[in-house]
Formats: sequence, C-alpha cells, structure tokens
Amino acid sequence: MLENKKIAIIADWIKDWGGAEMVLSHIIELFPEADIFTSIFYQEKNPIFKWKKITSSFIQKIPFLNKSHKLALTLRPLAFESFDLSQYDIVISSSSAESKWVITKPETLQICYCHTPTRYFWSHYHEYLNMMEFGILNKLALFLMPSIVHKLRMRDFVAAQRPDYFIANSENTASRIKKYYDREREVIYPWVDINKFIFSNEKEDFYLYVWRTIPYKKFDLIVDAFNENWKKIVLITNTDNKLYRTLKAKSKSNIKWELNISREETARYFSKAKAFLFPPEEDFGIVPLEAMACGTPVIAYEKWWALETVVANETWLFFTNQNIESLNNTIDKFEDMHFNYEYIREHAMKFDKEIFKQNLKKFIEEKLK
Repeated sequence: MLENKKIAIIADWIKDWGGAEMVLSHIIELFPEADIFTSIFYQEKNPIFKWKKITSSFIQKIPFLNKSHKLALTLRPLAFESFDLSQYDIVISSSSAESKWVITKPETLQICYCHTPTRYFWSHYHEYLNMMEFGILNKLALFLMPSIVHKLRMRDFVAAQRPDYFIANSENTASRIKKYYDREREVIYPWVDINKFIFSNEKEDFYLYVWRTIPYKKFDLIVDAFNENWKKIVLITNTDNKLYRTLKAKSKSNIKWELNISREETARYFSKAKAFLFPPEEDFGIVPLEAMACGTPVIAYEKWWALETVVANETWLFFTNQNIESLNNTIDKFEDMHFNYEYIREHAMKFDKEIFKQNLKKFIEEKLK
C-alpha cells in the first residue's frame, strides 16, 4: 500500500546525536527513499544521511543562529511553515519541538511521532527558565522569555491540530499530548537495535552515564555524587559546551570523561559497566534500553516516566530524589544486590527494531485506507 507513495520526514533539527535523532534514523530506515526536512543540518559525516535528499531551512544560512539554534526560537515556527510539502502523499514529523508545524494539503496524510509536547513551552517551562543556555544573553532572554513563550505556546497548540494523527513514544507522552494539545494518540515504543550491543555477563568496577551535556540531563548531579562517593564512573557525551567544560574541570580522578567517541566504543562501555545511571526526568529514554540490551542494570530517578518498559528491582533500581544523598544511598543499596544479566537483555528484546517498524508501518497503512 505504501508503494509509489512520496514520503517526507520532518525533524526539529539534526545537530547532535541523542534519543530523538535515533528515532529519526529508525524512521529513515523504514522509509529509505523519503526526503528529509529540518531547521538546521550538521550531520554530514553520518552514514545514515548519505545519499539522502535533505532540505534545511533558511535558518541554516543565518550566521550565529545557525550554530546556536536555540536562539532562533521565534524563527523555527516560520522555518517549518515555509517548507513546500505539496508534492508529498505522507508527511511524518519526529517531533519534540516545532517540526509538527509544517503545513500540508488536505489529502496528505500527516503523522506526528511525538517524543514530548514542546518542553520549553509546556511541561518543563520553569526548569528551562531557571537554566538558560544563552551565555551573556541569559539576562535578556530571562526578561523576554515569558512574553515570547506565552504567544508561542498558543501558536504551538494551534499547530498541534495540523497532524492528522499523533503517535506517542510512551504512555506518559500520550497523557501530555492529551493534556496540552487535546489530541488522541496511539503509543508505539521506539526501538533498540539489539544486535549492535554486546551482551556480557562479566561486569567491571565502574558506572556509566551517556547523554548530551544539557541542564536537565543532570550531569551536575552525577559529578557531585561521585565526587563525594569516590566510586568509578565513565561519562560519555558528544556535547562540548560550557557545562561540559565546567563539570569536567571539577571532576575528581575517579570520574572519566569521554567526548565524541564512536558508537562501537560506547557499546563496549555499555556491556562492561556494572550499572547505567539515568538521573533526568525523561519521557522515554532509548539509551537506558541500550544498556539493558547489554545485560546492564539501570539506576534511575523515580520520575522517569516510561515505567511500562521496566521491571523494578530486576532490571532497574530507582532513587527517589534528584540529590546527592538519594543517589548515593541507592548506589550503596545496588552494590548489595544481584541481577540476572540475561533476563535484563531478554526484557530489552521487547523493544527490538523489527517490532517498531512493523507497528509504525501497520499504523500508517491503516490510516491510508
């Protein structure tokens, strides 16, 4: 049914590499002939995008803003609305921000795979307001943000009525879509490419955390906790920013940082770590599932919301507060526990990529009827 259908895939931005970009790669793998549209594109060396037709917005041509896309907050809606998608039969946005703002013809099937309603407009607005990332422009941004966001929040709600259907990445995201956008939605979990991760029953004496060094990912909590407990941890990131440099400078010798290492090297760390740490309040989180694919248990903040994907005390252990004491007490508890690494990997198999591809393809085919 999807044969001869012209498909466009829309991404908020393609710059760093995190969970949203992983899901984007999953959708591209399912629809390899699709064209890609995004606000900015800086993954030229990534083989996933080789030979793909990629259209970036006018923001790509604006000096400074094209490298600091968060400052283009008021321009990104215009960027996505400016794309001409009239030739496409199916438009799929992978969205945690403005990519769902695109405008399509009435006969075009428009689907939004939603990682979360736009965080800095809705669920995490006050957290973002308290953790500005604009450097010397922070004070100005703090002054302007309330009035700007108020207007953009209303426009975001209107734009959220444009997709014909929403797909949520977890039950929690589904509830947010209903609360903030008043839209019905179906849950299709993201996938993990199980075969790319090395299972190991032999764990070494270090913990692991992998993510982008942005405020809500809570690298600061990890550094403070491990500066106190003196246990070994490896922190992996692809984000070389002020926060990364500040935290690395204050890290004691038991904390090892790895910047921009390969996926293969990261996978080896996953397989050998005694546990993966997951301190943010997150909507889903593909990276912890990658750790589980290696048989590695996870220590996570209790308000990690995709609880339907875990088995407490068998694949995961939770800490209740985002503070040093709570995290270190849970780590001490973890070190007295025993985990079945094979069971952890078996649980991760429920999120294998073939299941995701089958479910997404089936959903789209049903909506085309």
